[in-house]
Amino acid sequence: MRSTDYARPRELREAVELRAAHPEWMLLAGGTDLMVNANHRPVPAGIIDLWRMPGAGTITATDAQVKIGAGATWFEVETHPAILATWAPLAAAAREIGALQIQARGTIGGNVGNSSPVGDSLPVLLALDAELELASVRGTRYVPYREFCTGYRKTALAADEIIATVTIPAPTKATRTTWRKVGTRRAQSISKVMGAAAIELDGGVVKSARVALGAVADRPIRIAAIESAVVGLSPEKAAEAARTALRTAIKPIDDVRSSAAYRHEVAENLVARFFSGILS
Repeated sequence: MRSTDYARPRELREAVELRAAHPEWMLLAGGTDLMVNANHRPVPAGIIDLWRMPGAGTITATDAQVKIGAGATWFEVETHPAILATWAPLAAAAREIGALQIQARGTIGGNVGNSSPVGDSLPVLLALDAELELASVRGTRYVPYREFCTGYRKTALAADEIIATVTIPAPTKATRTTWRKVGTRRAQSISKVMGAAAIELDGGVVKSARVALGAVADRPIRIAAIESAVVGLSPEKAAEAARTALRTAIKPIDDVRSSAAYRHEVAENLVARFFSGILS
């Protein structure tokens, strides 16, 4: 077995310099995804260990937004008072990511970078219109999360970039947000289907909506057909319009966790309830 080089940067500047010099090295945060498959992948040429890098896990909330350092753990996300109050779906998703041990190690940046179609937080980031800050020696660029996932576990992250922060704007007072996961059991299960929505009301009708689902495609996705179909409808009528629009909008697959038919039926029920339950 060959040896692997290892570096543990002390700040973001050092981390991006290492990344530029060694783009083939593995980025390691909490390790909760990468270590699961460690015995089934080639030994990396090197490791850049970002775990607990100073400043990487800072969470800063204002009336306008919350900025979450990529190194923030799910426990830190789910227990942050401002996130619980204003961005509740993210806190709810964080509570469903594995057991407490996983929540204490797994990071929001790792979940985003791993880009699994069953990543519990990812539909929330889509529905809440998150933006990513990507850092490199070339500078910083900002990418809407809706443009970040490009395929199955593929992203827009360049070989020399590191995810620095995730920023989520505060919902308007007229916006209702929600998140729901369906799995094999009530806790510690990989999702069969999960989804999130941000629904803005005006005078008792839907003014706009962002609806996102996971585990129904090769990546987490926004459902544009639903978002256009529900505008101008009451929540009750929007529920049926959402269900109808979804029927031809997704093509889930059969796998070891669920059948395509089951996923489709559950997803229809899920999006309908996002709207029918909006005033409850």
